[in-house]
Order: sequence, then C-alpha cells, then structure tokens
Amino acid sequence: MTWKKLGRVYVADGRAKWTYSHAYIPTALLVNDDRIRVYVAFLDRDKVGRVGYVDVDAKNPLRVLRVSKSPVLDVGRPGTFDDHGVTPICIIPDQDCFYLYYVGWQLSEEFRYRLFLGLAISNDEGETFNRYDSNPVLSPSEQERSIRSAAHVLRDEGSWKMWYAGGGEWIDLEGKRVPTYQLRYLESDALMKWGDVGRICMEFENNDEFGFGRPFVIKEEGLYRMWYSIRTRSKGYRLGYAESNDGINWLRKDGEVGIDVSSDGWDSEMICFASIQKTRYGTYMFYNGNNYGETGFGVALLSSS
Repeated sequence: MTWKKLGRVYVADGRAKWTYSHAYIPTALLVNDDRIRVYVAFLDRDKVGRVGYVDVDAKNPLRVLRVSKSPVLDVGRPGTFDDHGVTPICIIPDQDCFYLYYVGWQLSEEFRYRLFLGLAISNDEGETFNRYDSNPVLSPSEQERSIRSAAHVLRDEGSWKMWYAGGGEWIDLEGKRVPTYQLRYLESDALMKWGDVGRICMEFENNDEFGFGRPFVIKEEGLYRMWYSIRTRSKGYRLGYAESNDGINWLRKDGEVGIDVSSDGWDSEMICFASIQKTRYGTYMFYNGNNYGETGFGVALLSSS
C-alpha cells in the first residue's frame, strides 16, 4: 500500500490556556459524508492534556471547519487515575451514544507516570463527554503495573475485541526512565468491563524496539489489518503494519506500511499514532509527527496505485 501525504492539518495556536501546544493522538470520527471530527489532546503550559476536536472537510481534510472552544473532556479529580491529563484513543458510535476510550495520566514517584484506560460517554453527538466511572476500565494488574492503555476496540463476531498497550517494566534511555510495553488482546461482552490479564499478541523483533503504541484495527473480508506505532531506541517512533486471520496471531509486514518520515519539516523525525478513516472521497490516515504531536497532526490519502 502507498499513502500520499497531503500535509499538516492543525497544530495548537495557544489562543486558550488549555490549547497552549500540541494536537496529540488524532482520533477520527466520520460525523457525516462531508465532515470528519478529529479528537485530539491539547496541552497547557504544564503539559497537561485535555480532549478537544478539530472538524475537517471530508473532501479536503486540510480544510478546517471548526475547532472546539472548550474541552469535551477535562482532567479528573485530584487523586484519580486521570488527574494529570486525558488523551483520546478510540471512539465508538453505538446506538444513540458515543463511547470514548481515553488514556488517563497520573504522576507517580515509582514510575514517573502511570497510564490507564478510561471510558467516557457522550449523549450530545460528541460535543461533551461524561466519565463512565472515576476508575479506569483497565486497572493495573500484576504484569501491567504502570501501563494499560492505548486501546483500539472493535465489534466483531458478536463480542467486543480490544487491542491495547500494556506493561510494567521501565528502562533507561539516554539517562531517562521510560516504560516498555507490548500489544495485548482482550474480549468482552460489554464496553465497560474487561479482564485483568491481556494476552500478548505481538512481540518485539529486536533489542532496538521497546514499545508498541496506539494500535488501529480494521477487518476486511475476514482479514484483520493493524496499523501501530513502534518505539525504538535508535529512531523514536515509526509506523508499522500487520495482518492476522484471528486477531490474535499477527504477521508483521512493516515494510508494507507505505508511509515514513519526511526528509524535512514537521514529521521528519517521528511519525506515529495513526487513525484510519474511510470516506466516500477516499481513505485517510491522520497521524502525529515530531515530538509526540507538538508539531500537530497531518493527513495522508491511501493511493490506489
């Protein structure tokens, strides 16, 4: 496959205190045939994220139609798992509601920070979200003590399936402690309740890799296709691609992902956190570039050639 980069869509303009910088982890939703809503985390001066959105034209996704004036989801109460930031990761329209899975950030003396998965629900077509619970839907477990987050959820064969990043170990990277995390898999009959032990569904290929971030899964003609972010010691984040017949055992085909960093500019050092959106005008990939979305998010079009 080949993705044609169309350009950068949006980066925070700093006009409001809560949108001082970044547009982190774009999470796309097709509102109607002509409008795509891209949820992102905007960061304040203390690098605390809050969820907002950028509406774009589905025919020309570089054309911004609207930007949220206030957070659709704010940080949690002091002492909760998401009191130091919230980041969108997966949105699911189901019946008359929108279900938003998000990453909650909490500072920690032992781990620097902890990341667990929360769930919020909108009854006003995605303009505001309310927490399902003050506790995460993926809580810490013995093997995943600090990271259980970055999930993608898909309704398939009568159940909900989740692929997510999980881990509990930390490593030293250029004098900085960073987490290591793998992709794991869970199934559930309900969006709100998931198991305590996720099955590892993707392994590192070499010692350079130490993290898999933000999976995005679609199923076409019985084949599961996943885009994910590979975190390495040598190059930071790059995008990967894999296929599976059962959603559990994956064949990595990273060489076929069809997109990489640019030679210069806003996505020349890093490319990560893909969100795939099909429209009548084509299939788009929204993604982050350098420094985890500090330079905003861009879009690429799947080429037929």
